[in-house]
Amino acid sequence: MTECEKYIELLKSDDNEIVRDGAFKAGEHNCVEAVELLAGLLQTNHLGIQEAADSSLRKIGGKETVRAVLPYLRSDEAPVRNLAMDILREVGCQDLPSLIALIHDEDADIRIFAADILGSTDNVLVVEPLCDALLKDPEVNVRYQAAVSLGELGKPEASPCLNKAINDEEWVQYSVIEALTKIGHSSSVDALVKALDSASDLVASMIIDSLGEMGNVKAVTMLLKRMDDSPTALRNKIVVAVVKILGGKSLTLLKPDEREKFRQYLLVALRDEDDEVQDAAIQGLAYVGGEKASEGILGIAGRLDQDRDQERLGVIIGYLAQIGVTEALKTGLLGDDPDRARVAVQVFSQISPAQCEHEHEVCEVLMDAFWQVALPIQRQIVSVAASRGNIESKDFFIKILDEHTDGTVLKSAVYLLGEKLRLAEVAPKIFPLLHHQYDDVKEAALEACIAIGGDEVRERFVAMSASDDPVDRLMAVYAMGKLDAAGNMDILTQALEDEIPDIRKVAVEALASASGETDKWRPLVLSKLNDESKDVRLTVIEIMGRYFGDDFVPHLIDSLSDEDDWVKIRAVGALGERRSREAIPRLVELLENPNRFLVIKAIEALGAIGGTAAFRALLEVTNSDEYELVSAAEEAIANIQESQE
Repeated sequence: MTECEKYIELLKSDDNEIVRDGAFKAGEHNCVEAVELLAGLLQTNHLGIQEAADSSLRKIGGKETVRAVLPYLRSDEAPVRNLAMDILREVGCQDLPSLIALIHDEDADIRIFAADILGSTDNVLVVEPLCDALLKDPEVNVRYQAAVSLGELGKPEASPCLNKAINDEEWVQYSVIEALTKIGHSSSVDALVKALDSASDLVASMIIDSLGEMGNVKAVTMLLKRMDDSPTALRNKIVVAVVKILGGKSLTLLKPDEREKFRQYLLVALRDEDDEVQDAAIQGLAYVGGEKASEGILGIAGRLDQDRDQERLGVIIGYLAQIGVTEALKTGLLGDDPDRARVAVQVFSQISPAQCEHEHEVCEVLMDAFWQVALPIQRQIVSVAASRGNIESKDFFIKILDEHTDGTVLKSAVYLLGEKLRLAEVAPKIFPLLHHQYDDVKEAALEACIAIGGDEVRERFVAMSASDDPVDRLMAVYAMGKLDAAGNMDILTQALEDEIPDIRKVAVEALASASGETDKWRPLVLSKLNDESKDVRLTVIEIMGRYFGDDFVPHLIDSLSDEDDWVKIRAVGALGERRSREAIPRLVELLENPNRFLVIKAIEALGAIGGTAAFRALLEVTNSDEYELVSAAEEAIANIQESQE
């Protein structure tokens, strides 16, 4: 008895599990002889058996499977019919004649099923029978399904019959239009436009959507001619289609009278409740718009949520900027609606050039409006003006320094006058802001003063370095390091002994910044390795790693005995990064430390340094019971091995 014969016997069993097992095995061994029995099992009420039969029939396939399953399309049980349909959608292409024959069956349901299955074959040979069904079948649902299947096939050969079927019943028209859209053949444009004459509003709407999706330029002229006689809703659909086909920029290529008429229709479409229609109108108006367009679009943008509609709002703002400066934008900026004003500033920021020249209208509008608007809008305006301002806008910003009190506004003014323009004349106005109530304003003022520099600024910071206020001293030390660390070495050296740890830390960093000019900083910084503050010691370790020299190695090794584990960890990192072999004995000692994070860092450093001693120490770690340590050691060993290859 052959294998397949055995499985056929299993399929005849009274035991469901045996039958199910036999069904699966028949498929696995491609038992064509079992196809009839497997097809019969589709009728069983046992889901496991049905599943096995379904799976095996798909695997075996071929004409035998198609012909065995076809009769079950006539089953009175919907689940059986559905199983048969699914199987035939997958394997039906292996016996097209049998399927095509059903397209002429006396039973309309069978013809519908056949049309459906043929749409899954991806074979141009089924286009003709499906077209025949579409144009000649007396049953509307068969014609509907034939059109759907032709769309699924997506073959351009189906276009002629679909074009003819465009005037069928409305139900069929839906599927025909959808199919033509999927195929997208240029020959269908004329047929679709012509069908608009007799189509219902719903079908006409679908046709216009289809023409927009197809994107064929020759549809534009025909659509434009129909706009005057179309109801508003349909005309708005035409607007969307034309903009989709041409894009906004190409609208400028229309004849002047066509462009003006279309602009009016775009303005009407702007009032449509549908976002898609609005967005198409906005895109078109960006190129053929004007005052009314700017006003209408600004109204839409002002109603959008800045967070929820962020992407759409960004696109609309870009289109408003494309239109340019308008009275509507100016009015929106100065109006009572804060949302419109906010959007107007964002639009102006995109219109304005990289540099705000005095005569540039955008910058002038923003600066003139500043003192007339609410604080949130002032903050927006000053941010834009500061990012684009130049020497010609200094008076505007100096007035802000003199008269405004808001921290955010002041920061923008300080940035432009100090960091960007570096105007020495405003330093006396900026220095008082070092004592502002908000830290971010203090920081902005500090950076501005440093950027301005000069003798006057230095003298002010020298005076601050002797202040009783620790914050003053901190800012002064930071500034002296930025202005000229080498030239201010005496003040920075004094700061190393300040009672405030943060000041000593900043002094260490400031001294190290003189590394390119002098070596005097090195012993001064190293002297703080024994500072009582761990933060200061950490800073010294970081600097030794950053400005590494061989003479630092003994100091880094000594720091492995520091009382603070984080100081040790930073020292370990610096020694490992610099592959300091002298540190290996001390790093090996750290492998016994109770701080597991420190141990892992020591393992990583040994792996980076390499060498026999490091390798042997790491091998010992692999005998540990702690998975994390073993894993780190194995990775470190792998690094050593790779470096030797």
